[in-house]
Formats: sequence, C-alpha cells, structure tokens
Amino acid sequence: MLTTLAVFTTVLVGLMVGVEFSVAFVINRILDALPEDSGQLGRAHGGRMLGAVMPVWYITSLTLVTVWAITGHHHHGTTLVITAGALLLLSVIMSILLLVPINNQSKTWTPDNRPADWKQQMNRWDRLHHVRVAVIVTAFALLATALT
Repeated sequence: MLTTLAVFTTVLVGLMVGVEFSVAFVINRILDALPEDSGQLGRAHGGRMLGAVMPVWYITSLTLVTVWAITGHHHHGTTLVITAGALLLLSVIMSILLLVPINNQSKTWTPDNRPADWKQQMNRWDRLHHVRVAVIVTAFALLATALT
C-alpha cells in the first residue's frame, strides 16, 4: 500500500511539474511571440483555466506527500519525503502570497482594460513562477529519490 501511495504521489507531482515547466519555458514564450494582443489574451485565458485546476493539484499533491510521510515514517527516505513536503508547502505559500494576486488580476485583462504596466506585471509573474518551478522540481527529485 505504501509503495502504491509513493508511486502515485510521485507521478502526480511529476505531472504537475511538467505542466508548470511547460508554462514557464514553452507556452508563455509561444504566447509572447504572438502578434498584437493575442499573447495577452492567451495568458488571460490560461490564467483562468489553470487558475481553476492548479490549486487543487497543488493541495492534493501536498496532502498525498503528507500522508506518505506519516504512513512511511519508519521507512527509508522519509526525510526526503518530509523535505519534499516542506518544499511543496513553500510553493503553495508562494502561490497564495505572490503569484495568485497577479494571476487574479491578469486573467480579467483585455486589450481594452489592461493596465499600462501589464507587461511588467507579467514579467514579475514569470520570474516568480520560475522560482516556484525550481522549488517543485526539487520536491519532485526528492520524491523520486525517496522511491529508490
């Protein structure tokens, strides 16, 4: 049972990392290269879509890692799982305090109502998101290592 939980949790976190990595290094670059207002409209749509899904994914991942750490507390790799859980908690805190406020504004923007500094706000979101990606990649690596 513990092995199934560990594998499922690691896969779930790995998929989340893949989505967030893709947003950071592929999708946003594609959107930024689109002509005229297409990129900003695409980012707003992505903010609405992923803004609805990712909180559930982050909290579910953190919950499963916590359950893994508690149920496997006598097993090899528990320190790695606890550290990964702390990093996932950090990513949730970063999201709530830093990224979500920007996302909540930007997902409502259109070319007619966006603020003058919208590009600077998107650049700030991107920088913060890159840090969050590094945090969750590290958490994923620790979980994968704990499986071995």
